[in-house]
Amino acid sequence: MATFVDTVTLHLRAGHGGNGCVSVRREKFKPLAGPDGGNGGHGGDIALVTDPGVTTLLAYHRHPHRTSENGGFGMGDNRSGASGDDLELPVPVGTVVKDASGTPLADLDQPGMRYVVAPGGLGGLGNAALASPKRKAPGFALLGTPGWEGDVVLELKTVADVALVGYPSAGKSSLVAALSAAKPKIADYPFTTLHPNLGVVQAGDVRYTIADVPGLIEGASEGKGLGLEFLRHVERCSALLHVLDCATLEPGRDPISDLDVILRELAAYPVPEGQLPLLERPQLIALNKIDVPDAAELAAFVRPELEARGYRVFEISTVSHEGLRALSFALAQLVEEARVAAAAEAETTPRIVIRPRAVDEAGFTVRAEGGSEGTVYRIRGAKPERWVAQTDFANDEAVGFLADRLAKLGVEDQLVKAGAIAGSAVVIGGDNGVVFDWEPTLTSTAELVTSPRGSDTRLDTNQRPTRGQRREEYHERMDAKAEARAELDREREAGLWRGDDGEAE
Repeated sequence: MATFVDTVTLHLRAGHGGNGCVSVRREKFKPLAGPDGGNGGHGGDIALVTDPGVTTLLAYHRHPHRTSENGGFGMGDNRSGASGDDLELPVPVGTVVKDASGTPLADLDQPGMRYVVAPGGLGGLGNAALASPKRKAPGFALLGTPGWEGDVVLELKTVADVALVGYPSAGKSSLVAALSAAKPKIADYPFTTLHPNLGVVQAGDVRYTIADVPGLIEGASEGKGLGLEFLRHVERCSALLHVLDCATLEPGRDPISDLDVILRELAAYPVPEGQLPLLERPQLIALNKIDVPDAAELAAFVRPELEARGYRVFEISTVSHEGLRALSFALAQLVEEARVAAAAEAETTPRIVIRPRAVDEAGFTVRAEGGSEGTVYRIRGAKPERWVAQTDFANDEAVGFLADRLAKLGVEDQLVKAGAIAGSAVVIGGDNGVVFDWEPTLTSTAELVTSPRGSDTRLDTNQRPTRGQRREEYHERMDAKAEARAELDREREAGLWRGDDGEAE
C-alpha cells in the first residue's frame, strides 16, 4: 500500500456559472411594471494552496477527481443566484503544477501560495441588468459559462537545503536520525528508504533542513533502482553531502568507486533550465561507520585521495555520533553562504512589469482556413467566444443582441478585410465552435416585431390624454354636432323632408 506519492494527475471540473433570469415585475394596477430578472451566480474556482503540514500527494492519488460548486440560477424580483464555493486543495511546499502536455504552469515553492488552477464559470446577466433606455424590456437573459475542465499534473520536489546521496544502506537515514529529530525507517537491507525523509538541523544560529533520498546504484539514470525516480527531490537543494559506506561487505565496492558511480549518475540527471547542475553545487563527503575498526582504517586510507580531488572530508559514525558536530556546522556554513548568494541574486533580478493591454487592440483574430468544403473564417478571442457561450440561440432577441455586440466589436469589418463574402462559413471558437453562414449585416426575426428591439408596447403605460388634448377633442366633437344640425336645417328648407300629407316639415 502506497504511503508516499510525489506525482499525481488531477481530473478537475470547476463550477459552472448560473443562468440569468427573464422576469417581469407585477404590481397592483401594473401587471407589467418592468424587467426584474436577477443575475446567475459565478461558479466556484479550484485553487491549490501550499500547506507546510502536508508532505505527500497521497490524498489526491486516491481521489483524483475534484469538482467545485456550480453557481445558482437568477430569480425574479431582482434576486441573484448564489455563487459556488471555491474548492481549495492543500499541497506540499515545493509542488510544481503542469498541464496535461507537461508544460509547467506554476512552481509553488513558498508556504501560503495560492494558485487558481481551474477558474469557475461566469454567471449570466438577467434581463434587469440588460435593460437600457433603448432596450426597456429585454425578453432574454444571458446564460452562464461553463467552468474549466481538464487534467493537471502535480509533481512534488522536496524543498531542502542539503541532500544526502549515496549507495543503499550507506547510512543516510541513520545520519538524518542522528542530526535531527526525524525518525525514518532504518534497517540492514538495501532500499529501506522508499521515499524522501526530511529532518531539521540546528547548528548554532543556523537552522536548515536535510533530505534523505532513496539510494542510488549504477545505472540509476537509465531507470535502475529507486534513486532516479526521486532525484527530482535533489533539484532544490543548495548543497550535496555524499555519504560513503566504509564498512560494506559487498565485493568490488569501496568508497572511491562508490563516489565515482554516484557522480556519474548525478551528471546524467538533467535539471530544469535556469538551475545549477547538480555537480556544480557545493559538495561535502562523509565517510560513515568509522565505529567499525576496519572501516576506520579504510576511511583514513581513502581520505587523502578524496581531499586531493578538492573535497572536504568528514569521518563520522551515526552510532557513536563521532564527527557529527563538525559536519553539521560545515553544512550550516554552506547553507548560509547559499542563502546570502540567493538574496543578492534576488536584488539584481529584473522586476516583472505587467503592462495593460493596448486600448486599440481588437481582442480577437479572424483567420481564413481552407478545407475540403471551402474556406472557413474562424474567429478566436475571449470576448466573442464568451458571448457565444452566453447566448440562448432558441431566443431570436438574444441572437439579435449577439449580432449587435459582434458588430460593435468590429467583427464584421475584420471579416470583410479577411475576404469574407455573403454566405461564407464563419466559426466562432475552436473545434466545437458555433458555425453559421455570414451575412454583411446580421439580422434576426426581430424586425418582424412591430415595436423596436428590446421594447414592448404593453409596458408603455403613458396612455392617458392630457387636458389640452381632451379640450381639443371636446371642441371638435361640438363642432361636428353643430355642423350636423345645420345640414339638417338646410335640407328641410330645400323641401327634401316631407310629412305624410305631402307638405314640407
